[in-house]
Amino acid sequence: MNEKIKVKTKKNFPLVSIITINYNSPQITCELIESLNSITYPNIEIIVIDNNSTLNKPRIIKEKYPGIILVESQINVGFPGGNNLGIMRAKGEYILLINNDCVVTKNFLEPLIEKFENNPKIGAISPKIRFFHTPEKIQFAGIKPINKYTIRNHAIGYWEEDKGQYDNDSETYCIHGAAMIIPIKIIKEIGLMSYIYFLYYEELDWMERIKKAGYTLYYIHNSLVYHKESKSTGKISPLKTYYINRNRILYLRRNIHGSTFIIALIYQIFIAIPKNSVLFLIKGKFSLFYAYISAIIWHLKNIFNKDIHENPKL
Repeated sequence: MNEKIKVKTKKNFPLVSIITINYNSPQITCELIESLNSITYPNIEIIVIDNNSTLNKPRIIKEKYPGIILVESQINVGFPGGNNLGIMRAKGEYILLINNDCVVTKNFLEPLIEKFENNPKIGAISPKIRFFHTPEKIQFAGIKPINKYTIRNHAIGYWEEDKGQYDNDSETYCIHGAAMIIPIKIIKEIGLMSYIYFLYYEELDWMERIKKAGYTLYYIHNSLVYHKESKSTGKISPLKTYYINRNRILYLRRNIHGSTFIIALIYQIFIAIPKNSVLFLIKGKFSLFYAYISAIIWHLKNIFNKDIHENPKL
């Protein structure tokens, strides 16, 4: 999977803090670190946050790679909480958040830093992402704008064979949570990720705050990462069903306003929720049905919860 990508060399190599979260998957995390240890960018620190693994304790990661920083959380604080822990520990000028089920190419980092260094109005960047197990297929080459009523969007190039059709840098509506890099100065300005999401939609929400602060988001074509995808949560599971559906409405409550909010809420209550509930039951997916209903009930219990609108500061 080694990719020959031509990039311009730079004499300035600002420190990049690379943060990944481990949960019961030290071997997968080690595979990521192994690929990071082979990159050409010379100035990085690697921070692994263990989210209170219940199996396969993470000490093997530190034993195999003593140069990393291992932070063991006493509780599972989810994707935003784990990344926030890493950001608070980081010393870098840039923060790269990357899923532990990714594998990077040797020169993936230089194009990302070069783009930031040449354009101070860029707030966050994601590289091109391909699927690890079908490496010719694209997972991410940018993201289309979210539908403000259904609160859904789609990745550009998803499952297309990479024939160079997206080999141009482009502004994107959002970056991809599997691999995203942000200057620390912007995180200090707009704050950390909201803890309340736990899993899914947190990066979409975070990027809304970055855009509101006047920055743009970019997809960079000549930086390449491979993603194994959904090793920890499964492609379809009650956990994934619960958080995706709970957080879709959470994103709506935090980011959509005025008449658009009212219409979107009506759509969720009278169309999306009844339709999805019936589909789960018809298909006999009762565990997913219960997870889905639990996601809706969470909002009924948290109508007046002030934590929904919190934005933690660094």
